Amino acid sequence: MSGSTPFQMRLVHLDLKGAPPKVSYLSEIFPLFRALGANGLLIEYEDMFPYEGPLRLLRAKYAYSPSEIKEILHLAGLNELEVIPLVQTFGHMEVYYLGEGEASRRWLQQEQNSTGKLCLSHMRAVASGVKARRPSVTPLVWDDMLRDLPEDQLAASGVPQLVEPVLWDYTADLDVHGKVLLMQKYRRCGFPQLWAASAFKGATGPSQAVPPVEHHLRNHVQWLQVAGSGPTDSLQGIILTGWQRYDHYSVLCELLPAGVPSLAACLQLLLRGGFDEDVKAKVENLLGISSLEKTDPVREGAGSFPGSNILALVTQVSLHLRSSVDALLEGNRYVTGWFSPYHRQRKLIHPVMVQHIQPAALSLLAQWSTLVQELEAALQLAFYPDAVEEWLEENVHPSLQRLQALLQDLSEVSAPPLPPTSPGRDVAQDP
Repeated sequence: MSGSTPFQMRLVHLDLKGAPPKVSYLSEIFPLFRALGANGLLIEYEDMFPYEGPLRLLRAKYAYSPSEIKEILHLAGLNELEVIPLVQTFGHMEVYYLGEGEASRRWLQQEQNSTGKLCLSHMRAVASGVKARRPSVTPLVWDDMLRDLPEDQLAASGVPQLVEPVLWDYTADLDVHGKVLLMQKYRRCGFPQLWAASAFKGATGPSQAVPPVEHHLRNHVQWLQVAGSGPTDSLQGIILTGWQRYDHYSVLCELLPAGVPSLAACLQLLLRGGFDEDVKAKVENLLGISSLEKTDPVREGAGSFPGSNILALVTQVSLHLRSSVDALLEGNRYVTGWFSPYHRQRKLIHPVMVQHIQPAALSLLAQWSTLVQELEAALQLAFYPDAVEEWLEENVHPSLQRLQALLQDLSEVSAPPLPPTSPGRDVAQDP
């Protein structure tokens, strides 16, 4: 299967608001991005940018240094990846609460004003500021705040002459015809160029550990249909988003190494115009994996790509850790029958039952402790300490702590009782 792709630009999104990769890992993964068919990066810097002056307080503890930013840009250039920086001016600054401030409320009381108008005036102000300082730069904007605005209002706002909208949709069953109609609306309003945004991870659940590849492939098939339904150059390019958190307050979703097989499959699908057995084989070959199971997370022994050991271990944890601990605590007849919460609370157990429970629990703990040590070491090579700590605390510690608590209770119950104290001189006795 081959054919020219309708997407001249194919940008991989790096969302740095969670688990930002070390520069050393980026240096390994950028050549793979290029080999897979990407030719650009959308870098959402968030608090990893080394801001100075009044914005310095935004810096994360492990923010990249100015020299590391230069190194990232240099590495991108070496791999022919054009960098588009994504800096929050509006999008994730709680845009849904637009118009709720005191000054905005007063402004909205005037008859001809609306939140749509307020949104457009702010976009125009920011985009004009960018254009005034850097005439060669074209700002892109996520399109969700524009979709439902009346056509005449959008056309008259001056915004279409200043920005290019990015139409985003991460669903597996996106409405192709609806997207084509939306593109036609934007064109009529005067937007000269349009972009698409799909997802290769970070779009199917805030605590997802490994992306469901089938979902993401279907999302890209739909986007190919959208691109094929309009004029040849109707979309400038596509941003393959890889969200790392749903917002700053949510948990981590799929780590970048865990998303690589999904990214590879989606990029190759876009380049080849579909995903048949040949394309699948090419992806497996590029990643050094035996099988890209579309409906199943990649099994252990997963590949030779940078971070493939992280994917293999994360997959083991997400598929089996909690379920194996559940099986022992809730499915083992000796635990449920002879060492229930009631027994544990009161430190009661038939001595013989200790031997039916303890070895299995110790064995399970040892097995997982070894794997987790390996995972922790692998994560430390790719990520900063805070991300490693957060991922393990969220995904590993709760299950291990349940296991350790069972063993602790067992050890307290099965410890030999203290000998009774014999009456001594300090004990009152009858004369």
